[in-house]
Amino acid sequence: MNLDIALLLAQDGITNGAIYALLALALVLAFSVTRVIFIPQGEFVAYGALTLVALQAGRLPGTVILLMIAGGLVACAELMTATRTRRWRSVPSMLAWNVGYPLALFAVLKLVPMQGWPMAAQVALALAIIVPLGPMVYRLAYQPLAEASVLMLLIVSVAVHVVMVGLGLLVFGAEGSRTPAFSDGTFTIGTLTASAQSLWVIGCSLMLIVAFSVLFDRTVYGKALRAIAINRLGARLMGIPAEFAGKLSFFLCALIGAVSGMLIAPITTIYYDTGFLIGLKGFVAAIIGGLASYPIAALGALLVGLIEAFSSFWASAYKEVIVFTLIIPVLLWRSLRTHHVEDDE
Repeated sequence: MNLDIALLLAQDGITNGAIYALLALALVLAFSVTRVIFIPQGEFVAYGALTLVALQAGRLPGTVILLMIAGGLVACAELMTATRTRRWRSVPSMLAWNVGYPLALFAVLKLVPMQGWPMAAQVALALAIIVPLGPMVYRLAYQPLAEASVLMLLIVSVAVHVVMVGLGLLVFGAEGSRTPAFSDGTFTIGTLTASAQSLWVIGCSLMLIVAFSVLFDRTVYGKALRAIAINRLGARLMGIPAEFAGKLSFFLCALIGAVSGMLIAPITTIYYDTGFLIGLKGFVAAIIGGLASYPIAALGALLVGLIEAFSSFWASAYKEVIVFTLIIPVLLWRSLRTHHVEDDE
């Protein structure tokens, strides 16, 4: 290995690490607010990329149908709750969001061809389809079990992952797809040549990280999420609804996953189940941060990306094994440093 090869591998590692950092942010956010180890995070990566592929090909994305079905199920669940509690004030807005919004999207996609639209409009429409699935998944799968143990929520996450992978196969098929790059061309810095898409990935990842930092530090909603993460009982006593915090956190997780999928779709072929492996690497980074510290998780994500890149050069057949083995010493070190905490605590 010479310096040029090392620089190329480092570029690939940093690019992949930027995506893993975003997914680690989503996983830390979901766990801090809801105590859910959100295994299906990777599915939103695949859903976002493949929905954009369908829009660019002029096809009706099957995720619109999933959005309509999920919205209908959420509406039924909310109507049952309203009937039991006799609280009808929020029913019209709930029906507009869960029923009217998916139907409006379906009508737009049926009547207006998206194939010739600018990529920015296609990306925005794909996000409009995928992101609302996040809070819907939370409402259907996790909110009824919000007070369950972490182990029970983990089992539910595995079940949701299996269901979403199966739905992905049904909706998108088994063929892989790519999207055109956001920008063509390359940039040369000394002896290093970087593709424009890699710079898009790194730049957009940094912008999202800064935006979320501002959200958590400067806005009421961000402070509410931080309050729930620090002290769930105290936040409830202060009037912060846990259900809203859960839905908002899953909304942000779906946004991060969909954007990540669209960023990597021009670089690698995306299949219906590709997101699971990518999400697991983000999970390794989140574990390095203890599922609590995002700065440490971000550094862990860069470490995972670099180890993966250099492992692909030295031992490509074992690069996944090497990456996932990294979690063992981290868990061992944390288990030795952390005292046992009962679940009720």
